[in-house]
Amino acid sequence: MSTPTIVLVHGFWGGAAHWAKVIPELRRRGYGDLHAVENPLTSLADDAARTQQMIKQVDGPVLLVGHSYGGAVITEAGDLPNVVGLVYVAAFAPDKGESLASIGEVVPAPGGANIAPDSDGYLWIRQDKFQESFCQDLPDEEALVMAVTQKAPLGAAYVAPVTVPAWRHKPAWYQVSTEDRMIHPDNQRRMAARMEARKVIELPAAHASLASQPVPIVDLIDEAVRDLS
Repeated sequence: MSTPTIVLVHGFWGGAAHWAKVIPELRRRGYGDLHAVENPLTSLADDAARTQQMIKQVDGPVLLVGHSYGGAVITEAGDLPNVVGLVYVAAFAPDKGESLASIGEVVPAPGGANIAPDSDGYLWIRQDKFQESFCQDLPDEEALVMAVTQKAPLGAAYVAPVTVPAWRHKPAWYQVSTEDRMIHPDNQRRMAARMEARKVIELPAAHASLASQPVPIVDLIDEAVRDLS
């Protein structure tokens, strides 16, 4: 099989630029065909449809990489013929009928207490609590930029159930963040175990491991590509 195109899918409270440190590392390792989806975060159906539009533009195999809620998106969007694998980065991996809300209730994470809806139904992390909730292992200025530029999702995306989980049909790899305050590490381990991920790595990282630990994240992507070749 030819080297797959890497399609990166962001989560809540950020956009495609959250992959800013992963992308140069992938390029340094020779990955020439890279895409980062910019999802609207308006609903799981909208975000899966946008991701599938990008997948369908690729003439050849695709490896999907999802962070946080992006894991739910690749789970919903990834059952296309040219998708050859799924990499989860501190991510949700719902089963059929599950939502982010139902998974979060199994083992609640402390950062959830700092999320509040606005009058239009968008969910925000309080700016003064963003670093401690989302990225406590990043420098203060970097965390501040993330907090101020956060892309809030509509609440509907948080409660929407997955319909056909792609990880039941596609090989998967999973990175657990052991210091995660947005998705409890035990929830991450449980999701990784039930999907029978080919490789699970644990990093001493906060939720935004794609920003604090880009090299090990790319190591995992690299391993997935080698496994698929």
